[in-house]
Amino acid sequence: MNAGLIDKLDRKTATIGIVGLGYVGLPLMLRYCEVGYKVVGFDIDQSKVDALKAGNSYIEHITSASIREATKLGFEPTTDFSRARDVDALILCVPTPLNKYREPDLSFVLNTTEALVPYLHEGMVLSLESTTYPGTTEEELKPRIESRGFKVGTDLFLVFSPEREDPGNQNFTTRSIPKVCGGCTPACLEVGIALYRQVIDRVVPVSSTQAAELTKLLENIHRSVNIGLVNEMKMVADRMGIDIHEVIRAAATKPFGFVPYYPGPGIGGHCIPIDPFYLTWKAREYGMHTRFIELAGEINSSMPDYVVSKISLALNQRNKSINGSSILVLGIAYKKNVDDVRESPSVHLMERLRDLGARISYSDPHVASFPKMRAHSFDLSSVPLSADSLKQFDCVLLATDHDKFDYELIRREASLIVDCRGKFLQPADNVVRA
Repeated sequence: MNAGLIDKLDRKTATIGIVGLGYVGLPLMLRYCEVGYKVVGFDIDQSKVDALKAGNSYIEHITSASIREATKLGFEPTTDFSRARDVDALILCVPTPLNKYREPDLSFVLNTTEALVPYLHEGMVLSLESTTYPGTTEEELKPRIESRGFKVGTDLFLVFSPEREDPGNQNFTTRSIPKVCGGCTPACLEVGIALYRQVIDRVVPVSSTQAAELTKLLENIHRSVNIGLVNEMKMVADRMGIDIHEVIRAAATKPFGFVPYYPGPGIGGHCIPIDPFYLTWKAREYGMHTRFIELAGEINSSMPDYVVSKISLALNQRNKSINGSSILVLGIAYKKNVDDVRESPSVHLMERLRDLGARISYSDPHVASFPKMRAHSFDLSSVPLSADSLKQFDCVLLATDHDKFDYELIRREASLIVDCRGKFLQPADNVVRA
């Protein structure tokens, strides 16, 4: 059965279905269209589907022109999951957040799978790209698929291939980032490799879906732990009167054995604040307590409070308090040069400062208006930066160091700058590092 599917994938006569048209699914759709596949895009958000049908992008680094070109090449966005019966491959790119107890929330993955199950057919492949704990593909997706009477590895093929998108990174694209892939069976893996090898320069096969699932967690836990380490080092260096950014720059000159990580006001995005807890949760099933991972999470989660304490001290030294002060937050995206505010530490900082009585504004060249978010709400629009506007604020907090900011203007006109990103290298009376 898999030989015919592999042949269709290799000849690009297969129709690809991509479920979830966000920061992961949309670039993947563009890549499949670019090389000649017909793509059906599925999303539960009608507004996204309507925007795509109109040829408009809702993600900053993806142009509307590229959406229109994909449409000419046969891309069809839809909210109708019954169209899954028309595709040869389904790639799931849906969120895997945490619930309020910081436990894995697989509702998006499971609800999506159950919505698709009635329309699955023999001779197709399903790939899960959503980050999750080891065992999810085998323990959750496989039984749901086989409940229809299919035999995974014979009638229908199931793989896990974690997404590795890095929005805003100009050095790597969907095509050039190597793709890890693990299958439930050797036949599944063979099909998974065929699914991706036409659109990705290098596919990296691993022995199982569990190995592929753990690979993605290791990648992001590695970042979380090292960011936690450098955040702790920042606090120690600050107490000692040492500039941690100078230390990192010096250490980075070592040509071996050191990789620079940089401190900040916390961690954000859809991966690093969330993914480590998928492993800590699953590890408990095996009687393991992942102390190292959880400690890094505690340090990173505490950074907004550390920044607030630095703001409080800086204002106090100027005979002011947070209560009643006007504070401008520079950058509300979770990292520089993107428009993604998911899990952004800037938003947590805004909430803490607002709760302490500050009058909050923000400026972000990538986020014109504060977006609708499930857990956060501000009725604000981005403040244009000028000499006059900067002078109106008691404190300017550099939370996300976008390249589009005019740092010389900020340095010259702001009465107080609290710098979480080490952008202001020279000591100055109006700059406080945090």
